[in-house]
Amino acid sequence: MINEIKEAADYLRQYGFGPTYGIILGTGLGALAKEIQVAHAIPYENIPHFPVSTVESHRGRLLLGSLEGKKVMVMQGRFHYYEGYTLQQVTFPVRVMAALGIRSLFISNACGALNPDIKKGELMVLNDHINLLPDNPLRGRNYLELGPRFPDMGHAYDRGLIDLAMEKSKDLGIKVHQGVYVVVAGPNLETSAEYRYLRIIGGDVVGMSTVPEAIVAVHMGLPVMAISVITDEGYLHPLPVVSVDDVISAASQAEPYMTTLIKRVIAAL
Repeated sequence: MINEIKEAADYLRQYGFGPTYGIILGTGLGALAKEIQVAHAIPYENIPHFPVSTVESHRGRLLLGSLEGKKVMVMQGRFHYYEGYTLQQVTFPVRVMAALGIRSLFISNACGALNPDIKKGELMVLNDHINLLPDNPLRGRNYLELGPRFPDMGHAYDRGLIDLAMEKSKDLGIKVHQGVYVVVAGPNLETSAEYRYLRIIGGDVVGMSTVPEAIVAVHMGLPVMAISVITDEGYLHPLPVVSVDDVISAASQAEPYMTTLIKRVIAAL
């Protein structure tokens, strides 16, 4: 792993670009890329050891550029456990971002609401998570140069970044919740009984990403802010049928609010 991280980082260093912040764009949330002054757009397949996204709404490019005057490295499309990748492969880009010197990681996702106070089209900033994936990106040999064997996840999402996001959301007049994200393997959406169970165990929203990347970021000492766009409501009875097109459409409608909020947070750092 160490050699693969080094080879990918060395490849990206040839562009002479030192990023300050890393951003991961989730399903239907690629439009933030339009706000970036892109210096380089690099297909994932060109980067040594990078997986290639197989999800139709994920562009599959690494963008190097600036946002609000800050140098950023942006994943325009991410990887998921349900695509068949190991969690080490899913989180490999986070390792590379850290090797290139980013100071903080921003993660976005599209997800379903479990908490009836959270509505479709709204945003939620993660303040905790519940990991229901059947694996962990830290399983196997631990490399002390990357992080400790047993990282503490008690404060996985940076309180300072959360407070800043909530402050900026009020300034912008954007309704933003805080809450607990439950990650499941997917790719199927949940049954009514599963939605009820996930709410009972403490979840506010449910999705299929974000947590592996957050775990690895914490392992490497990177502050993390994660934000969810709510695309469907799992607490409705009867439960409506939801397609991937519905998810992408809902994410696209709420995306401008997420884009504006992330821009404001980064500008304030």
